Amino acid sequence: MKINYEYYRFFYYVAKYRNFTQAAAALMNNQPNVTRTIKNLESDLGCTLFIRSNRGVKLTPEGEKLYAHIRIAVEQIEMGEELLSMDRGLRSGVISIGASEVALRCFLLPVLNEFHRLYPGVRLHITNQPTPQPVSALRNGLADLAVVTTPTGDVKSLKVQNVREYREVAVCGAVFSRLKEKPVSLQELSEHSIISLDVHTTTYDFYRKWFAKYGLSFAPDIEVATADQILPMVKNNLGIGFVPEDFLRDEDCRNVFRLDMIEEFPVRSICYIKRADQPLSVAAKELERMIMEYSKEII
Repeated sequence: MKINYEYYRFFYYVAKYRNFTQAAAALMNNQPNVTRTIKNLESDLGCTLFIRSNRGVKLTPEGEKLYAHIRIAVEQIEMGEELLSMDRGLRSGVISIGASEVALRCFLLPVLNEFHRLYPGVRLHITNQPTPQPVSALRNGLADLAVVTTPTGDVKSLKVQNVREYREVAVCGAVFSRLKEKPVSLQELSEHSIISLDVHTTTYDFYRKWFAKYGLSFAPDIEVATADQILPMVKNNLGIGFVPEDFLRDEDCRNVFRLDMIEEFPVRSICYIKRADQPLSVAAKELERMIMEYSKEII
């Protein structure tokens, strides 16, 4: 039996209010039309659904049985419509973001701050890990988008866009400060203790390839889990580290000295990545727009 959904919606409101006039008001309709719709529904179902009186209406036993099911259906549909409306208005929703530490700190945080200010009802679920993990999470559907640093590794089937370029610098503590008196070669640098992210990161691979370009092996004495651990190690004279220039502006860099390198550091990029075959939610699209706008501002 195929009956117009609108008939059931009219039935729901009449049953809910036990009054045709109130139901018509809730439906933003008129009473004669509501009455006519209910008669058509009763005719299609072959039974009486309401007992009418001067005080209003009450459900028949058949009407009670139908209402028990229709109430759940209509309320679930209207709840779904309301949730979608809230999502479209950016009053609700969840965005899962995978971000590498440098990308988060050197690019993404101001965007997230502004997004949260404008749309506090949208929840941001942020996972901060080395580049391979956010890329993997994105590919496996565990993240809506990712912002990471190059090298990105395997990004087949993903859409990648550079949003910012940056360079890293070599820094040392007071014990090695004599090195800042003249330009330092990579060869000379490699003779000292080096602090790096661990071997499982793309940053480690980046430096391994850079050192190899000059016939040198990259063999750090200290490996750390996160980039923000490098400067404290440097300050305490445990070795020479490589950090983004932004870190020197953000941190208290007393007793940290920037070295003038003979070999120019390669340019690295911060990338915005999403799945090519999966549309973004309304909230994620707005965040994407803000990421691209911010990218243009800082170029």
